[in-house]
Amino acid sequence: MSGEEVLSSDEEQYDISHPPFGNKSGYNSRTGIYHSLVKLQTKHEIPTKPDLNTAHFVLSQFPQAHLAVAKTAFIDARTNLRVSYSELRRSTYSLASALFHGLEVRKGDVVFLLSPNSTLYSAICLAVLSVGAVLTTANPINTASEIAKQVRDSGAKLAISTQEELHKLVPTGVPTILTSRSSDGRRLSVEELIEGCYDSTELPQVPVAQSDTAAIFYSSGTTGISKGVVLTHANLISIMRLIFWSADVSGSRDDIFLAFIPMFHIYGFVFFGLGLLCAGITTVLMQKFDFQDMLDAIQKHKVNNVPAVPPVILALVKYSRKARCDLSSVRRMGTGAAPLSKEVALEFRKMFPWVELRQGYGLTESSGGATFFVSDKDAKAHPDSCGKLIPTFSAKVIDTETGKPLPPNKEGELWLKSPTIMKGYLGNLEATSSTIDSEGWLRTGDLSYIDDNGFVHIVERIKELIKHNGYQVAPAELESVLLSHPLIADAAVIPLEDEETGQIPMAYVVRAAGSELSEDQIIQFVAGQVAPYKKVRKVSFIDTIPKSAAGKILRKDLVSQSKFQPVSKL
Repeated sequence: MSGEEVLSSDEEQYDISHPPFGNKSGYNSRTGIYHSLVKLQTKHEIPTKPDLNTAHFVLSQFPQAHLAVAKTAFIDARTNLRVSYSELRRSTYSLASALFHGLEVRKGDVVFLLSPNSTLYSAICLAVLSVGAVLTTANPINTASEIAKQVRDSGAKLAISTQEELHKLVPTGVPTILTSRSSDGRRLSVEELIEGCYDSTELPQVPVAQSDTAAIFYSSGTTGISKGVVLTHANLISIMRLIFWSADVSGSRDDIFLAFIPMFHIYGFVFFGLGLLCAGITTVLMQKFDFQDMLDAIQKHKVNNVPAVPPVILALVKYSRKARCDLSSVRRMGTGAAPLSKEVALEFRKMFPWVELRQGYGLTESSGGATFFVSDKDAKAHPDSCGKLIPTFSAKVIDTETGKPLPPNKEGELWLKSPTIMKGYLGNLEATSSTIDSEGWLRTGDLSYIDDNGFVHIVERIKELIKHNGYQVAPAELESVLLSHPLIADAAVIPLEDEETGQIPMAYVVRAAGSELSEDQIIQFVAGQVAPYKKVRKVSFIDTIPKSAAGKILRKDLVSQSKFQPVSKL
């Protein structure tokens, strides 16, 4: 995708007051395509300048110099440290110069970032992107083996890590600097580079095109184990502009936001790491999620806007049944990364009637965006929907049997098209071609329908991924771990619905002959090799794993069986 092509598509943008094709769904019966009904104003249009990179674009949206000094970009919820927009700009410039001139980071080099949320996170991301390097992020709770795999797969040339997670990177041999000063001073840090001799008033001059790769986010995709989602500068600039649009149309530009969504996740990265900076918004940062710390931060900083995930909404509902929960300053909560049940949404609104609750939908492969509720009125009227297509997006609903596009209110696989759609999966042409067709349509793997008014409804996942607390867990990855145990003959992993976390991984295991392997032993075995959110939570023993003639695991049979077979939860 070239910079010139960022806005090119077979879709036009329409004014919702004059719906096309004689309907409010945006559906064109001739093409089978649903169009976004929102026309972007000039100030929200996506830049087409071919040599614009993400960092330059984001920095160009900062408040003007005389306002940036006083305007706060980030507040550390734990330490109360405040970082102004002018300080963030200076830190970005200095770090970019240090990376380019001091550490000789060059265009195309991959920089691996291993850190929780911090006031340095955005400066690191912007500095890396500004010199044409490629950013890849990881969850700090990932195991050393998971991190080593991502380092190898991404081809990282440099890593930036917290002191606490450094030991996981040492075995990879990749050169590593710390985010903050080390206690013994033996390892270089980002803080020292920012405060050192590379103080600069401008960014290094590196030619970067919108079509160049900007970031690699690891997602389980729609078809299997972890894959690198390649996002270009055009993808990120497009989603930045759409986040600015959403802040404008929802009246959120003067809000104080709370961020506990991790910035290493596409949701947190595009929203808090970069996107809200384009709207001049102040964000209170939590290093990690803690329910009581969240409530304390909301009260202390008079937070108005809380982008969240379904388990947090559920936790607020359950907590409020027993104790008073002070959300008096909050006027809006968003939810994404996993479906929110209609029942929980209705109960939340009943308990907190002044808080607007809006659900959205997106994927790593779509740079985190796809649907959005512009008004609270619509969100209340359609609690089982995730909103309408946002500007620049088009959709198809494809019959899973015939492959033909479907009209409103018919269920099929949701396909998406937008300037935000990924370039592809890193080094995996087969997975890319099975996910993106020749016309650029992204097959989401989600069963959905779009109603007569254009509201998108996600019915269930066609894909086999397990959504646990907003994280994606690939059954194939856990099966690989299980099958490495000498006393396990065969195994299959399925999603099991769970009220608190959405879904949990459940394993069906065929023990080797003579084995007396227990459920607890299996759970502990897997837990020692994967990140905590990937752990198997339940185990059932079975004589044989049901498979098709081609050897494919028949997960639907196991899912059906799990609904009727009692299984103890550890």
